[in-house]
Amino acid sequence: MKFFTLAQAQRALPEVEKALREALFFKSEHDKAESEFRQFIRRIMMTGGMQVNHGRVGTLKSRQEQSLEGLKRKFDEIHAMGCMIKDLDIGLIDFPTLYKEEEVYLCWRFGETAIEFWHGVHEGFGGRKKIDREFIDNHHGGG
Repeated sequence: MKFFTLAQAQRALPEVEKALREALFFKSEHDKAESEFRQFIRRIMMTGGMQVNHGRVGTLKSRQEQSLEGLKRKFDEIHAMGCMIKDLDIGLIDFPTLYKEEEVYLCWRFGETAIEFWHGVHEGFGGRKKIDREFIDNHHGGG
């Protein structure tokens, strides 16, 4: 596991944000294709299965698979950077760090301009605390 200093996390943020933006795009595409597929299946069932456009089924399934593959790539990319996706829907990313020799997370949410919060491993988003001088003086990246 990689542990970040605040400065390292801030430097990584543009690349993380780009990958997250792309993950959100793939998730949106997957959700749209899945919704269209469910509507398509509903119409088939309403007509008793008599009018099946197999080409349309293939296209929708392909869109679902391609967007899911893209989403998995972006998850892997973000994890390879050392970050954790905590909630894709709101774009919540944690960067592990050490504070007073305990593992905690620098916490960033999509749309925020910088990493300004941290929380304990078991606290989650609701336990976010503002990064202050005391935190900065007592945290480190490990190694």
